[in-house]
Amino acid sequence: MDVVSDAIAAVRVGRPSSNRLRVSGRWCVRLSRYEGAGFHVVLGGSCRLLPDGGGEPVDLGPGDVVLLPHGASHVLGHRAAEPAEARRAVPFEEVRDTDVRLPGDGPEVELLCGKYRLDRSRAHPLMAELPQVVHLRNRVGAHPGLRSAVDLLAGELTGPRPGSALAVPGLLDLLLIYLIRAWMTEAATGVWPTALTDPVTTAALRALHAAPADPWTNDSLAAAAGVSRATLSRRFTSLVGRPPMAYLTWWRLTLAATRLRDSEVPLATVARECGYGSPYALSHAFSREFGTTPGRYREKARAAGPALRAS
Repeated sequence: MDVVSDAIAAVRVGRPSSNRLRVSGRWCVRLSRYEGAGFHVVLGGSCRLLPDGGGEPVDLGPGDVVLLPHGASHVLGHRAAEPAEARRAVPFEEVRDTDVRLPGDGPEVELLCGKYRLDRSRAHPLMAELPQVVHLRNRVGAHPGLRSAVDLLAGELTGPRPGSALAVPGLLDLLLIYLIRAWMTEAATGVWPTALTDPVTTAALRALHAAPADPWTNDSLAAAAGVSRATLSRRFTSLVGRPPMAYLTWWRLTLAATRLRDSEVPLATVARECGYGSPYALSHAFSREFGTTPGRYREKARAAGPALRAS
């Protein structure tokens, strides 16, 4: 797997959900903070997003997509909505999956709203670096993959179709990938958009993510990247923020935590898959990193599972 796929897979839990909403008038709906990432696609009309906490309003036009990767609470409203109106916003749960006409004049707006459940306990720094709001404007020729995913998803949600129960979650996962790709393309600054365009760092990251259990050393990783050990260390550490072997250790333990959370495989299997020679070696490293044993971590994750996996 590649870095972006791994970063998403490490935090994704449960099934994504979505709702198609038609609303008109002087409307405002509130979406509370949640443990996940949310998105909105404007299928028709215009509206405004008002972030909580005093952030700048975001004006959304036809075809615009907005991603809220950290689940920040916010209000969606008519295109001239002001922060003062946010206090009177209707909870989103009261209007989802409906055609709503609220008092006042205003054109109809059609939205596709959805969310992903995420376990943020071991979020990859790529996911952590995403801003509170990612606004991707509709531009001709920009991000054709994203546009296609939006069109397919909107079509599936127009009414019941054979296979929709499988198609919609798959398209929602695809949409998240395209949203993150688009952000990386448009980001003017940022650690990970820069790191993943540097050929040396990208080659090293791909090697580590493709085979995290291999017995990597600085020398063998430098050879895989086609540079000297000194060059690899300098460029990787500068862009990623930690030396290659420190990143590998962190990623192996993140993979172990994910396997413990999502499966019932024996600890010996987890250790082998994550590059540790024995369950004891994994337990020692895991306890040092997480402050708890793998067994207790699994028990806690299992107890939290129903809440995390609720859609």
